[in-house]
Amino acid sequence: MPSCLTPPPSEAIKMGFARSVRLLLVCSSALWMSVVVLAQQNAGASLKGVAIPQRPDLPRYVANPQALVVLGKSLFWDVQVGSDGHTACATCHFHAGADHRVTNAIAGSATSTDAVRPNSTLTPDDFPFHIFENPNDNRSTSTRNRRDVVGSAGVVERTFIDVTDSSAADLGADRGTSDRFALGGLKVRQVTSRNAPSVINAVFNVRNFWDGRANDIFNGATPFGAADAQARILTNAGGTLVPEMVRLDGSSLASQAVGPPLNNLEMSFDGRTWPQLGRKMLTLTPLGRQQVAADDGVLGSFANTGGTGLRPDVTYGVLIREAFQPAYWNSPAVVDGSGRVIVDAGVPDRSGEFSQMAYNFSLFFGLAVQAYESTLISDDTPFDRFLEGDRGALSASQQQGLNVFRGAGALCSVCHFGPELSSAAITFASRGNASDPRTLGFFRTAVSAIEDDPGAAGADALGSLIFPSAATSRISGSFKTTGLRNVELTGPYFHAGSAATLPQVVDFYGRNGDVPAGGNLGPGIGAIRITAQDRPAIVEFLNALTDERVRYDRAPFDHPSLCAPIGYVENPPGVLKPEASGSPIAADAWAWIPPAGQGGHRVPLQTFAELLGGVGLDGSRAHTLQQPCVP
Repeated sequence: MPSCLTPPPSEAIKMGFARSVRLLLVCSSALWMSVVVLAQQNAGASLKGVAIPQRPDLPRYVANPQALVVLGKSLFWDVQVGSDGHTACATCHFHAGADHRVTNAIAGSATSTDAVRPNSTLTPDDFPFHIFENPNDNRSTSTRNRRDVVGSAGVVERTFIDVTDSSAADLGADRGTSDRFALGGLKVRQVTSRNAPSVINAVFNVRNFWDGRANDIFNGATPFGAADAQARILTNAGGTLVPEMVRLDGSSLASQAVGPPLNNLEMSFDGRTWPQLGRKMLTLTPLGRQQVAADDGVLGSFANTGGTGLRPDVTYGVLIREAFQPAYWNSPAVVDGSGRVIVDAGVPDRSGEFSQMAYNFSLFFGLAVQAYESTLISDDTPFDRFLEGDRGALSASQQQGLNVFRGAGALCSVCHFGPELSSAAITFASRGNASDPRTLGFFRTAVSAIEDDPGAAGADALGSLIFPSAATSRISGSFKTTGLRNVELTGPYFHAGSAATLPQVVDFYGRNGDVPAGGNLGPGIGAIRITAQDRPAIVEFLNALTDERVRYDRAPFDHPSLCAPIGYVENPPGVLKPEASGSPIAADAWAWIPPAGQGGHRVPLQTFAELLGGVGLDGSRAHTLQQPCVP
């Protein structure tokens, strides 16, 4: 149908979708030496030579890829998606695609013995979580063994009741006061049990989430691919709504995207469904509580200049109709929460009634956010330019660090190899092999005790093992190998957030990890050998993996504004203030993340270590979380 969105999206977005698509797959044996050889043979390729995964069935659902990106960026940054009306996907991924907040960010592990004050603020002295008498040997006596996690603040624990049309906040009921996420009798935001990884370059991962539960096949509704046999959407087939099973390959990002919005810790009151979320969002102005820069690379053409959100004529309904094939939204029928038709034509004006568009909102959300995140490709680092022949792109110390990184002693490139610097990415991971997640780039990391977090050996929300055919004893404590670009900006590090600086990360590997692998896997990670003299050079090399566009929030990494919760108001000190008189919920403190247009910020992003140390409060850094805001 003809486009109703004027003017069209930026030329940069069109070029992003016009990239030639190829998927390089190498099926390896899971033998360690095979991986080493592969790493050595493929250590010199720039990420610019890798295209996004091919999705041959996408046109079945998507009519306009450009409009899909507009929809995806809007949904990703929109705080109205959260049940509280204040929590977006971006709330945990606003800073180089990750989260560097330091207050109310600690979640105790299942076996933690450390008393954690919910509103506490991390300091440099809290890191690293593990310290040994001999810093080069994890078998020496431990002088500190902190079994906690630095996660991200989600939502206050509540039971979902219903949505109210044109209201960003869902109706919810309090469930009593949890000792874990409460202070002084007031409830606070829950904190995730893992550190938020960056979404930048995540499109290259075969599986997503730290444990890999976001399947490579998107089923249109949940993260679990074909394993969720109940996942259905509704298709208008000649005037009749019929259930359809979605099986879209190469779409782990879509599988990941539909997880947090219904998660009762991250974004949702307990019990909300996708049709209910869809009904709410279809009555709201996209990004109605946020500012959009007039020169935003994707949204600027549709920004409500002088106000908030997008123009009044650019609604979520308009964007969905523009982006998706009519069969998935054009039925006039009204359905209930199970997809059963109530009336053949009408308006869903009572609780529990939904349009086809609202019912299928999970499909729209997953594919749109995936399309947006597919534009977040960071491939213009000094390292990439060096690989393309610019020998001056890396300093002498950075080249020395690269040589150590690739060397047989450090073993870094055993896991972080190929153009993506990750064995979990599309170039070399063996897609579909669930019997041995090591071929998918999942390895024992020795970051935390297996009893604290089993990683890939755990179960999904359906109660099924994430990798049901894998030998659990072999993959316990295994996690996805992350890419390393922009790692300078994405602290704290590891799935536990247990290291604050890159030198601490390199020291961790120098002592072969922090905890024994358990069973017959031996101590730590392996026979890693990194001398004290080599460690500063490795850090210098890691700093060469930063894309300046990411460092300054330049397009395609520009974004709308965000009010991020950074802890709670205390009055007097040590006593939380309720959000309203008699409320059982503590009043949030909020920090302003200003909108960024295509040109980004004037100053670079603050690193996690700089935030801990107070560096950049003079205006020399962005995202310092010092400027208050009213959400």
